Amino acid sequence: MKGLRINSIYLLLICLIGSGTLLAERLKKKENVPVDKKATTETKALYSNLKKIQENHILVGHHDATLYGHTWAGDDNRSDIKDVCGSHPALIGFDFAMVTNKPSDMTTQRSELLLRRMIETYNRGAVITMCWHTDNPLTGETAWVDTTKAVVNTVKELLPGGSAHEAYKNKLILIAGMAKKARGADGKLVPIIFRPFHEMEGGWFWWGRPHRTIEEFITLWRFTVGYLRDTLGVHNFLYAFSTDCKFKTREEYLIDYPGDKYVDILGMDEYWDFRPDGANNPLLAAEKVKIVSDLAHEKDKIAALTETGLESITDSTFFTKTLLPVLRYKGSKMAYVMLWRNDDHMKHHFYAPFPGHNSVPDFIKFYNEEYTLFENDLKRIYK
Repeated sequence: MKGLRINSIYLLLICLIGSGTLLAERLKKKENVPVDKKATTETKALYSNLKKIQENHILVGHHDATLYGHTWAGDDNRSDIKDVCGSHPALIGFDFAMVTNKPSDMTTQRSELLLRRMIETYNRGAVITMCWHTDNPLTGETAWVDTTKAVVNTVKELLPGGSAHEAYKNKLILIAGMAKKARGADGKLVPIIFRPFHEMEGGWFWWGRPHRTIEEFITLWRFTVGYLRDTLGVHNFLYAFSTDCKFKTREEYLIDYPGDKYVDILGMDEYWDFRPDGANNPLLAAEKVKIVSDLAHEKDKIAALTETGLESITDSTFFTKTLLPVLRYKGSKMAYVMLWRNDDHMKHHFYAPFPGHNSVPDFIKFYNEEYTLFENDLKRIYK
């Protein structure tokens, strides 16, 4: 009897401990806050609302949508998507390279225009995400590397004690300055999804996996978040981690992952599996979307397809027949999908339709789906 009683007490303790663990997990999820605990009220609201949106809907985005389009540049309150369906995209992507890089063909429309477009996007009630094709702080060369030559390990030199650490901090100071200037008509700081070091497993950027160690990359990511948040006092950022589509398993996706304390959004960039000259297999894209969606759910994070599309939209039914099934594959849940840009000089380089293109009827069907949300559909996303 005594042994039985001891076993019963032991089981009771295990149950109590287990219940406490479950309660702690539930409280953690109920807290529902981004990795910056001092984030502004509007940034916290965006974080919370994106998590709600991904349960049943998805925001449709477009990079540089209001800066230029297929046949125009600099027009106010214009985007190719608005020209097609009457609404701007729900999410617009921009690039901090326009703030931190030397003037070039990619950065001729400089920071003042960028700031104005960011504020306009917020005032209309849409969402802003920023990537960062930053010039190499060590060499001064572009973000892209010449892989036919030896590539220097830049990441190592950006870390504390490295030869380019101060140069790197100066770039972050420029980003912080822009973030703090971005105030809407309501006087509030504009929430921004910051997506640095994207496609990090590839070799085409100086921060790519072939050019540094995993530990160096993770240390740089953590330093970047900490310096912006804790030293420079930037509290209107959500942080997005986005790989390319080279991974095949959840373990491969997480190789460079800096940890839950430094990431709000789990994303991926996906072009290769859609391309006729690439894998040309949307099912591969769908399986990877499912991996990212499941991981985000398990980590209580936001999931997103952070860049995608079919260049020149060579399939006129791409949006409803290919992209939509990929996004919803096996119950996948993502908060947003962002199409890449429509270049106004390279006429083959576009990923969203424009008036007259043969994909317009299909895109309007995509627009009219209850599942997809555009700017006109958004209500109080910062409340």
